[in-house]
Amino acid sequence: MKPAIHPDGLCSSDRFRPQRFCSATRRQRSLTLKRIVPRVHRAVVQAAAVAAFCGAGASLSHAEDWKRFLGSEGNSTSTEQEAPPIRWDDQTNVRWKAELPGDGVSSPIVVDDKVFVTSYSGYGTGGENEEMEDLKRHLTCYDAASGEQLWSKTVDAVLPEDPYRPPGVTAHGYASHTPASDGQRVFAFFGKTGIIAFDLQGNELWRQSVGTGSGPERWGSAASPIVYQSGDQTMVIVTASEESESMFAFDAATGKQAWKTEAGDFQGTWSTPTLVKADGRTDLVISVPGEVWGLNPESGKLRWYSRGVTDSTASASAVGVDGVVYAVGGRSGDAVAVRAGGKGDVNDSQVVWDAKIPGRFASPIVHQGHLYVFSGGVLSCYDAQSGDRVGQKRLDASRADGGAQADGGSPPGEDRGRRGGRGGGGGFGDRRSMEYATPVLAGGNLYVVHPGGDFFVVRATPEMELLATNHLTDPTGFSASPAVSQGRLYLRSGKTLYCVADSGE
Repeated sequence: MKPAIHPDGLCSSDRFRPQRFCSATRRQRSLTLKRIVPRVHRAVVQAAAVAAFCGAGASLSHAEDWKRFLGSEGNSTSTEQEAPPIRWDDQTNVRWKAELPGDGVSSPIVVDDKVFVTSYSGYGTGGENEEMEDLKRHLTCYDAASGEQLWSKTVDAVLPEDPYRPPGVTAHGYASHTPASDGQRVFAFFGKTGIIAFDLQGNELWRQSVGTGSGPERWGSAASPIVYQSGDQTMVIVTASEESESMFAFDAATGKQAWKTEAGDFQGTWSTPTLVKADGRTDLVISVPGEVWGLNPESGKLRWYSRGVTDSTASASAVGVDGVVYAVGGRSGDAVAVRAGGKGDVNDSQVVWDAKIPGRFASPIVHQGHLYVFSGGVLSCYDAQSGDRVGQKRLDASRADGGAQADGGSPPGEDRGRRGGRGGGGGFGDRRSMEYATPVLAGGNLYVVHPGGDFFVVRATPEMELLATNHLTDPTGFSASPAVSQGRLYLRSGKTLYCVADSGE
C-alpha cells in the first residue's frame, strides 16, 4: 500500500516503507537502482557539489574530543592541527597500553581527557565450559594521558542473547557498539540489554530497553548510538535493527523516549546513522539494504529516500560532508552519492552519482575533493564529484601476525570455519582477517588499520604515498576504528587499549 504523504516526510505513521523499495521487490530492483541520473540534472547537482568541496572542512569544529563512532562529526576525520606520530611499534611511541576487562570490537571515544570503551566477558571468550548466564558487559574509563583506569562498570546481560556459534556473533562478539557522549554523559548500547546512560564519573543515570528480538540469522547487532543536539534539546539515537527493527530517540538527561520509528527494512542494518546539515536543517541519515534514508532527527519521520547499496545487508556507515551523503559497501560494489535536504523520492533530484566502489565494512573518508576507501588490503581513491576511480594502492601486511590475511571480511555472523560450540568454546576467534576498521584522517594523512596488527600511514592525496608501515604484536587482532585526540591515536585490539603518541610529548 502506498504510504500517505506526511507534512514532515512520507508517512503518516511511525512504521514506514517506501513503496518503490519494498522488501518484496528488493531482489528484482538491481537494474532500476543503477539507472543513470538525467545528464542535465546531474550537471546542476554536481555544480553545487563542486562549490561545496572547495570549502570542505572549513566549517568543521576543532574540538579535541572524539565523542562517537567515527568521531564527533561521524566522518572519521580529525580537525586538530596536532597529528599523531607517523611511526610506532611495540617499543616506540606507545605512550601506554591498558588491559581491558573483556573482549570486543567496539571503538574507543575520548571525552574530557577520558577514554571510554566497552567490552564483554564470561561467555564467548574462549574459556572452558562457558555459559550464556555468565555473560557480562563492561564500560571502562581511562585517563587519556596516562592510561590509568578511573572506573569500570559491569552490567548483567539480558538473556537469552544470540548464541555464540557460527554463523553467529563469533565474528564480532557481544561488545560491537561504540559508546557516544554529549560531553556530560556517556551512552553505552548493549543490544538486548538496552541503552544505559552514565555520568563521566561512572554513576548510572538511566537505562532503557529497545527490544529483545533477534534477526532471522541471529547475528547480533552492531550499530552505535549517536547524539543529536539542537538548542536546549539533546537526544541519544539508537538503531535497534536486530532487537525490534526500530530506531529510538531518548532524552539524554532523563532517558524518556522521545520517538520510536519502526521499519521492516531496518532488518539487516548494521550501519550507524549520521547527522548531515543541508538547506538550513539537519537530516538523520542511515544506509539500509538497498536504500539511503533521511529522517527528521526530532521526530523520526522519513523525509527522503534514494537508492543505495544493493545488498541484503548494510554494514558500512554512510558519511556526510558538506551536505553530500556517500554510501558504499556490499558485495556488489554499488555506491551512491546523494545530496541531503530533499523530500520524498530524491533519485531524480538529489543523486550526484552512482559508481562501483568495492567495500564491505569500512566507511569512506572524504578529503579535498577525493574519496578514500579501504577494502581487501587495497586503498582506493575516487573523485568525490563523479565517483570515478583515480588511483589504487595495495597495502601489504607483514607476516608478523601469524599469516592472517585480510580478505575484506564477512558480514556479522558469516564467520566461516570458526568453532563456536556450546558455551562459546570457540573462543574470541581469530579476527585478524576481519577488516571492520575504518581508517582515520589526521594531519593530512590516512591511518589505515590492518586487523593483523599492521598500521599504514598514507598521505591523503591521489598518489597515496606510503609514509610508514607500523606493527603492534597482539594476538587478539584489531577490528576497532581508531580515535584521535590531542595528537594521540587510540587503538583498540580485542583485549587491549593502546595510546600512540610522540615520545617527546
